[in-house]
Amino acid sequence: MKFCHHCAAPLIVRVPEGDDKPRHCCNDCQSIFYQNPKNVVGTVPIYKNKVLLCKRAIQPRIGKWTLPAGFMENGESSLSGAIRETKEEAGATALTGENSLYTLFNLPAINQVYMFFRADLLDLNFNPGIESEATALFSEEEIPWSEIAFPVVKSTLEHYFLDSKSNHFPVRMFDVHHSLERDITIELISISKT
Repeated sequence: MKFCHHCAAPLIVRVPEGDDKPRHCCNDCQSIFYQNPKNVVGTVPIYKNKVLLCKRAIQPRIGKWTLPAGFMENGESSLSGAIRETKEEAGATALTGENSLYTLFNLPAINQVYMFFRADLLDLNFNPGIESEATALFSEEEIPWSEIAFPVVKSTLEHYFLDSKSNHFPVRMFDVHHSLERDITIELISISKT
């Protein structure tokens, strides 16, 4: 950011009084602009023993498979955003019940939080949206594991198929860390008891 959104004066980066982090500040109108993590929301859309995946038509990871997900919009809840993204990316209508929150991933290195919700497909009427080149249902054995776009999606799918064996789906929260060698580690930090 270079200019104030309120008065158009040039912004400077400084630590405001009472704060401990550098922020974009306007010395003319005293506005402070906070930059906060972006939320990515999506679903694990289920039909019988299969999961609906989308093949990405955009970067990053073009041509790789993922769960339908995307950035949450202002004015919507995380769940309604996940259902919207499922419709936009997979052309699918997803229905959620109570306790649908399934996995949450904190990615502090890229300032993002991912949330996935378990959902049932209303019907088999699905098709690729503008950001997907293909959509398909996969059983655990059919998933192209080496072609999964993101580690958080792979982790969510692994947990889903493991949990489906006992029909018990606890909510899990993870921290995702990136090393200088570009290694990614996913650390479980919380799991619900119900």
